[in-house]
Amino acid sequence: MKRNRKFLAFLGALLIFVSIPIQPVHADEPRAENGDKTGAPYFYVETADPSTDSFPLKKTSVTADINGIIADIHVLQTYANEGTNPINASYVFPASTKVTVHGMQMQIGNQLVTAQIKEKEEAQEEFEEAKEEGKSASLLSEERPNVFSMNVANIMPGDQVAIDLHYTELITPTEGTYQFVYPTVVGPRYISPVLDDSGTREEWTETPYLPEGTAPKDKYEIQVSLSAGVPITQLTSSSHKIDVQWQENTKAVVSLADSSDYAGNRDFILDYKMTGQEISAGMMLNTGENENFFMLMVQPPERFDVKDIPPREYIFVLDISGSMYGYPLDTAKELIKNLVSNLKETDTFNLILFSGGSYQMSERSLPANQENIKKAIRIIDNEEGSGGTELAPALRDALMIPSVENVSRSIVVITDGYIYGEEDIFEIIHQNVRNADFFSFGIGNGVNRYLIEGIAKTGQGEPFIVASEEEALETAKRFNTYIQSPVLRDIDVKFEGFDVYDVEPAILPTLFAQRPIVLLGKWRGEPAGTVQITGKTGNGDYAQTISIAELASSGAATPSAVSVDSDALSYLWAQKRIERLTNYGLDQNNPDVKEAVTQIGLTYSILTPYTSFIAVIETIRNPNQDGSDVNQPLPLPLGVSNFAVGGYLFGSEPTEFVLIGALAFIILMQLPYVKKRFRRKRTHDI
Repeated sequence: MKRNRKFLAFLGALLIFVSIPIQPVHADEPRAENGDKTGAPYFYVETADPSTDSFPLKKTSVTADINGIIADIHVLQTYANEGTNPINASYVFPASTKVTVHGMQMQIGNQLVTAQIKEKEEAQEEFEEAKEEGKSASLLSEERPNVFSMNVANIMPGDQVAIDLHYTELITPTEGTYQFVYPTVVGPRYISPVLDDSGTREEWTETPYLPEGTAPKDKYEIQVSLSAGVPITQLTSSSHKIDVQWQENTKAVVSLADSSDYAGNRDFILDYKMTGQEISAGMMLNTGENENFFMLMVQPPERFDVKDIPPREYIFVLDISGSMYGYPLDTAKELIKNLVSNLKETDTFNLILFSGGSYQMSERSLPANQENIKKAIRIIDNEEGSGGTELAPALRDALMIPSVENVSRSIVVITDGYIYGEEDIFEIIHQNVRNADFFSFGIGNGVNRYLIEGIAKTGQGEPFIVASEEEALETAKRFNTYIQSPVLRDIDVKFEGFDVYDVEPAILPTLFAQRPIVLLGKWRGEPAGTVQITGKTGNGDYAQTISIAELASSGAATPSAVSVDSDALSYLWAQKRIERLTNYGLDQNNPDVKEAVTQIGLTYSILTPYTSFIAVIETIRNPNQDGSDVNQPLPLPLGVSNFAVGGYLFGSEPTEFVLIGALAFIILMQLPYVKKRFRRKRTHDI
């Protein structure tokens, strides 16, 4: 009888396994009349119809000119229709959360149109009207601060459409290292069943993906021109093989070394250092017709060694969802092993694993001794990655763990961030920011930086990005250094004799990393007076007084005294103001915030959550109005498996396969042998 039960359990487990398709696919078809369609990403299936070009985006060329600490970026997207039918193309692509998009042009043949910034709803209506009238048009919208959508209407057979996007970004050093990051691909977003059923999701999440290992059909080029003003050292890329052409020792042109290695499936990361990069203080001033802008940079004090560090509690929240299967989870395992192993014996820790549900190592946090550390490592070693990505319940579980008086709590989230409801996460953190510091580790080559940076920004912590297993040990060391000895806290900045207003950020958080304090704002009158910076270090009070007149006359704003776009400071200020107003999405639905952000977008001609760029060629080019809608499929980020999309079955529409598997599981659980083994296994592992 016992053998029969074991055999039945084996057959049932096998039935569950085979009943869940590993690579679910959906044909790239129009919506049903009732509008029902999963909000989750799906695998693209190429049709045999040669009349419709399903891959209209042929090439993306990124050109970045970095002068000192300001990057001027042009992104040229080239679309072409090699089919015989007119098409309307849609494409989702990422950006850094720090960029300001302030320009767009569209060219078809000899016709060049400069896009106009308009309120989002107005731009959408104008685009749809042009599309219906048979006019060629393009629409750029922000879906998230790091996710944009491009729509191009009425691309006629034989057309080549070039769309040039113009960005500005501020690059500041951390521990003396500058890093320029250009994200190239949007990872698949997990849609919670609650969000999907409520209809609150957005259409951009329904993105088609090429199956793992499928070669993309578009080309991707990246070139960076770096001008520092001082000798550049240690110019490297951890993400791509690069070719460096030096122009003296203060200038370099960086391009991709291997054209056969597709560059568009992982973030492009460029690290560099400069001799004499230590910034004591510096200022940039811009005089405009209506407004004057400034940017002040102040180097914080050196990190102090704090001998009497109070006991700390660390709660590690580890993502084991389907998108983490393989390389991302393997990297996360190495990272968390290093993080846990480096704790002091006076510290306590806990471990929460989450996918569709969450599992907790202990009801209370445990001492960081060798026995408990080995137990945690044993638990994570058993995980392979599967299911959805329900981070919000895992965070709530972490916050419900009983706390100990006078013990500082840090919650460390380790994930690729492939979820949709970021604002829910930020809201949970915002409500509990007085109870814990929140740190985030993004794992992978195309992580959701909006989530990773937002967790740290909202939670008064630091974000970290780990792109390989080799980086896990070094990143763990940096984390321990940061979290144990903050550089400067309770920071306050006051201006005396210098008429400034609209200064951003309004409040400076605790400074964990050794990076410059950056203030952007507006000014009137003459650049005179002083700025006073005060705060607390590990050794006591800190104070620094700087002469504005001396900074302005010397032009010492950055390690390099190079010229910048006269409008760059206005774009950077506007981006900082929008970031504060929307509060990482927490106040985005506030009508006053919407009005204020919309006005900023229209005034400074920049892309925002409520403004879009629209370009229309006022010629009816498709009188038959017979264009086919095409969603350009994206490659999966490098190292991300098909489980990143396959896992969404549980978070989207049910299938007969899942129902059969679930039924088999319920039946098997009624067998005493299986129930007993399942309970023993769960107790032992978790």
